[in-house]
Amino acid sequence: MSAPVAEETTELDPQKSRPKGNAAQISGKSPLRIAFGRLMRDKVAVVCMVVVVLFVLLAIFEGLLQKAFGVTAETQFPTQFLNLNGVPKAEFGPPYGTFVWSHPFGIAPTTAVDNLAYWLEGARNSLEIATLSTIVATVLGIVVGLLAGFMGGIVDRVLSFFTDFFLTLPFLLVALTIAPIVNERFRDGDHYEAAQVVLLVMVLSFFGWMGLARLIRGEVLSLREREFVHAARVMGMPTRRILVKELLPNIVAPIVVSTSLMLPAFVAAESGLAYLGVGIRTRPSWGQMLDDATGFFKEYPLYLYEPLLAIVVLVLALNLLGDAVRDALDPKTRR
Repeated sequence: MSAPVAEETTELDPQKSRPKGNAAQISGKSPLRIAFGRLMRDKVAVVCMVVVVLFVLLAIFEGLLQKAFGVTAETQFPTQFLNLNGVPKAEFGPPYGTFVWSHPFGIAPTTAVDNLAYWLEGARNSLEIATLSTIVATVLGIVVGLLAGFMGGIVDRVLSFFTDFFLTLPFLLVALTIAPIVNERFRDGDHYEAAQVVLLVMVLSFFGWMGLARLIRGEVLSLREREFVHAARVMGMPTRRILVKELLPNIVAPIVVSTSLMLPAFVAAESGLAYLGVGIRTRPSWGQMLDDATGFFKEYPLYLYEPLLAIVVLVLALNLLGDAVRDALDPKTRR
């Protein structure tokens, strides 16, 4: 006897027609949600995000932390405690004494400032200046890139000339030249501290926008010939609306990636300029702390390691997080 033949059915099985695997999970999600999901599955990115958030919280709540530990960035000890070759006495914490909650990072040679208080204020100032510089550089790069790529013609040539001109200027040489001029001009004024901050933000931002501007210009050159841009022009949409409503949302990914990689560069640059003596000298800074600690490395190595490790960890975390964001936003990336 032959085996029974299964009856053919023409109805679709809802269980068989349902998408399987990742298709059911991805359906209905925006590209940003998909990218965020990929970012959250990256263990290195999550760890780096936690590190960055921790530094940001330390910078935001540095005043409360100083009160909790009972420390300030002002000189707290008499001069006689600074006579051991410029190194604090042992009873004031590591490395020559036991760990004490009153001064967990020890105190600074020659100034007797609590290292923890100075470190916290340095974190706040470094992140504040780096963030302001990143915002200014990003806005400037977006404006220049959009106008150069969309307008074309003489506008593109002029803006590209200025972009190339700024790329030819040596960053360190310009900073070393401008700093003495500002110091001489505002040293005796009431706004000397604010002038130093504004100058540093201007120097960092005006030497950081060119790469983003060239990247956005290239993206806009390809997008301006797309159908949705031509349709907006035919409808009589003004140029400002085309740039903001049509082109800008389509270049969010490269902007986010560039910004995430720009921030660690500015953190390192700010610390480097302060170390060279041309950065912020009226406020605590990690770079200034490094400059003060180099002469005491043999007798008091912890004084140098505290800001150095902070800079290395923060910059490394920001760079790795920026790479992870780039990979998450790129649909062609498979890691």
